[in-house]
Amino acid sequence: MGQLRIMTLFGTRAEVIKMAPIIKLMKQDPDTFEPVIVVASKQYQQLHQAMSFLGIESDFDLNVKSSAEIGMIEQLSQLLHNVQTVISAAQPDMLMVLGDTITTLSASLAAFYNQIPVAHVEAGLRTYDKLNPFPDEMQRHLTDTLSDVFFAPTEQARENLINESIAPERIFVTGNTIVDTVTQYYDPNYQSKLLDTIPENHEFALLTMGRVENTGLPMERVFRTMRDVIETNPNLELICPVATDSAAFGIATEILSNRDRIHVLPLMDLGDFLNTAARSKFILTDSAGTVEEASVFHKPVLLLRKNTERQEAIQAGTAKVVGTDPTSIQQAVFSLLNDKKYYNQMTSGGQIFGDGHAADKIVDIIKREF
Repeated sequence: MGQLRIMTLFGTRAEVIKMAPIIKLMKQDPDTFEPVIVVASKQYQQLHQAMSFLGIESDFDLNVKSSAEIGMIEQLSQLLHNVQTVISAAQPDMLMVLGDTITTLSASLAAFYNQIPVAHVEAGLRTYDKLNPFPDEMQRHLTDTLSDVFFAPTEQARENLINESIAPERIFVTGNTIVDTVTQYYDPNYQSKLLDTIPENHEFALLTMGRVENTGLPMERVFRTMRDVIETNPNLELICPVATDSAAFGIATEILSNRDRIHVLPLMDLGDFLNTAARSKFILTDSAGTVEEASVFHKPVLLLRKNTERQEAIQAGTAKVVGTDPTSIQQAVFSLLNDKKYYNQMTSGGQIFGDGHAADKIVDIIKREF
C-alpha cells in the first residue's frame, strides 16, 4: 500500500490544538501517511502562535482575509476558490477537517465537488439551534452532511449522528483530541512570573472571551461584572488574556486595566494558558474548547453563552451556562466562592471528553479502514 496523502486545514487556534496530536502521529509513520498542512492565512495571529508552539509548519497558505475584514460570505467564497487550487496542486486522498469553522465548511464543500472523502474530527456536536452559536452550529451540521467518516468525541455525539440517519458503521467514538494535547503539555511543576505576583493566600479566576456575538455590550457587561466581583472579594484575583488584534482587547483594557488584582494581558502561548487554567479557582469563558480543557483539570466553568454543544459537561455538573447577564454571573461566582459543597460538585466530573488517546484511535481507524 502506498502513502495516504491526507490534507488538513487550519483557520483557528482551536483547530491547530486539536489536530496537532493526529498530525504528530501521522508524521511518525511516513510509510503510511503523508500529511499536507493548509492554513487559511499566515496573518492570523492566534493560529500561528499555536502552530509555532506545537512545531507545525504549513505546506500551503490560502491567503484569505478574516471575516472581520471582508465578511463571512466573501470569506467563504475566497476559501472555496483557494481550497480548490490547493486540492488541484496537492491531489490529496482524503481531507481531514475539525469542528465547525468556516474553513472546515469550505474544505468539505470543495472535497465533495472533487469526490474526495472527508473525515470529520469532532463530529456530531449539536445545540439544535441554527443561530446559536452562529454560524458554528450550521457549519458543523453541513460538514457532517458532507462527510464520509465521523470521529465523534462522545457517545452523545454518536447518538446525534445516528438520529440524523448517519450509518453507525461510519461513526467512531474516539474522545476529543484536545484531551491528548492538554495531558501532554500539563506541567505539575509549572511556574511563571504572572503566578508569582499572586499572593499565596489569594485565589484567581481565569476569564476568556472573544466570540463575535459577545463583542460589544455583552462583553462590557461581563467585564464590568467581574470588575465588581474582584473589588468585593479581596482575596480573589482575575487573569484575563485577550488577543491584541481583537475588538475585545480594547474593551478589556478600558474596563479592567489599572485595577488592583486584575491582570489583562496578551494571549498566552498554549503551555502557559493550560498550566495557568489548571491552577485557577474557576474559569469564565465563551469558548467551548476551554470547557473541554477545564474538564481535564476538574475546574468549574461558567459558560458565557446562551447554550452549548458540550452538553456532557452540563450534565456532569462541571460547567454551568450563565450567559452574559450580570446577576446570573454574580450568583454563580458567589456560590463557587462560598459554597464548598457546590464547588466540590462542579469539580467531581470524570473523564467527560476522553482518556487522552483520541489521536491514537483516529490514526489506527484510518489505517484500518483505508
